[in-house]
Amino acid sequence: MRSTLVRRTVLTASAVSLALLSTACGSDKADDKVGGATPTPSGAASAAAAAPAAKAKTDAELVALLVTQTELPTHAVRAATPAELAAAASAGSDKPECLPLVKAQSTAPVGTPVGRAGTKAVAVPKSAGEVLGATVTSIALASYEGKGADAAFASVKAAATACAGGYTGSQSGDSLKISKVVPGAPITAGDEALAYTAVADVDGEKASTELVVVRKGNIIATFSAVSPSGSAEQPKAVVEIQAKKLG
Repeated sequence: MRSTLVRRTVLTASAVSLALLSTACGSDKADDKVGGATPTPSGAASAAAAAPAAKAKTDAELVALLVTQTELPTHAVRAATPAELAAAASAGSDKPECLPLVKAQSTAPVGTPVGRAGTKAVAVPKSAGEVLGATVTSIALASYEGKGADAAFASVKAAATACAGGYTGSQSGDSLKISKVVPGAPITAGDEALAYTAVADVDGEKASTELVVVRKGNIIATFSAVSPSGSAEQPKAVVEIQAKKLG
């Protein structure tokens, strides 16, 4: 029933996100930033290789990089609650190869970051009739030492490919069957970006979530969007503003 779908979706943005895991998006073309970084001239690449790796940021430094209410007036921005963070940390999957995707969808850390920070952005309805269709986007930043961010990004991409046919995600004792993960609308942001749309069966009805993963240097930004209506919109404005703050 729709009422049940609404209740389960609102329960926590991350809980349904996890269930509606999405699939790798973008093309494998060398000039397409979705799914891979834009190639750099050999000279620039050599210089980048010779440059020392940026130091990983702390929790406090990442908090300062999170998008704010002032920067995103079309949304209501609030910090994630302790209960939501605890639920995200419990993310699991019936298929081990899908776990990086499940973690990203739940805004739980992929790999072992040094610093973490997160917030939520709820789209402000333009009318009373749009309240139940408002998209809720969970935003998480994670900073890594060395090549940790590259590895985390690659693991999500590999998981999305391996798990395109579906799996079951779990969180805080609840589970949900993901029927498929399909390419999301292409995103150009950071050094490389991926976008996914996931479809799940919730009480006999289809529900979808949108996931965007952006790597900028040694920082991974994940955006997991759900809607009480059961069908979320890709949070393009949120991704664009947050990505700009990462440099």
